[in-house]
Amino acid sequence: MYKLIAVDMDGTLLREDKTISDRTKEAIRGAVQKGVKVVLASGRPIEGLERYLNELELTSENDYVMSFNGSLIQNVKTRQIVSKNILKGSDLKKLYALSKEIGVNIHAFTKQGCITPKMNEYTQLEGRINGIEVYEADFDTLSEEEDVIKVMFIDPQPVLEEAMKKIPEAYYEEFTIVRSAPFFLEFLNKKSSKGTGIKALGDHLHISREEIICIGDAGNDLDMIEFAGLGVAMGNAFPEVKEAADYITSTNEEDGVAHVIEKFIGIG
Repeated sequence: MYKLIAVDMDGTLLREDKTISDRTKEAIRGAVQKGVKVVLASGRPIEGLERYLNELELTSENDYVMSFNGSLIQNVKTRQIVSKNILKGSDLKKLYALSKEIGVNIHAFTKQGCITPKMNEYTQLEGRINGIEVYEADFDTLSEEEDVIKVMFIDPQPVLEEAMKKIPEAYYEEFTIVRSAPFFLEFLNKKSSKGTGIKALGDHLHISREEIICIGDAGNDLDMIEFAGLGVAMGNAFPEVKEAADYITSTNEEDGVAHVIEKFIGIG
């Protein structure tokens, strides 16, 4: 029996207009009533998840949330941290130097919020998606020891793909690097990913990987789909995600998450 369902947000739980269908809400409520934990597993900060947690009624002290692609896992109500693996100011400065070298825009998440050395349309998009303020900041003045949750290279798809070809292999060894959208490339602590995050939460809750379903669509969902007892790719998922999955559901526009819950948890 499955005891935990980890669900990605954009391109998975959310339709293209960033809403959750009534069928999906009903399926999630049904799963929770059966004692199954439903966990939002997102690259977003927790501020960008709160409205959806409230909408889905996943706000009790028995509920958990994964933000920043597995860098931070915490109890929704108490905010107790279950797992935290982040970067430092020294990492940000190194990645900032790389971004200038390969010609790509950059922003990062710190305790100040989302900061960028030069305001651009994709940092502004990040702010709108998550309902947060974004700021210009001089990265060179940040302390080497400053807590940095994640760093992102951000640009139109063709620009980002050209830049990615220029990233030295050593960076892939030093950081977890995931593509969360065609215009977002994320750099995380090497110990951070959605897969390691779900494993940490499973250990905390004494839930084995065989009892976990993970559902996603993009490159940042790949390792949690590979980790899960049942890894599910959306019908609109990247080809490599579909290839890694145990099951392919319908698209985010066609209630793919609801279909998985109805089929494998026995709702409806």
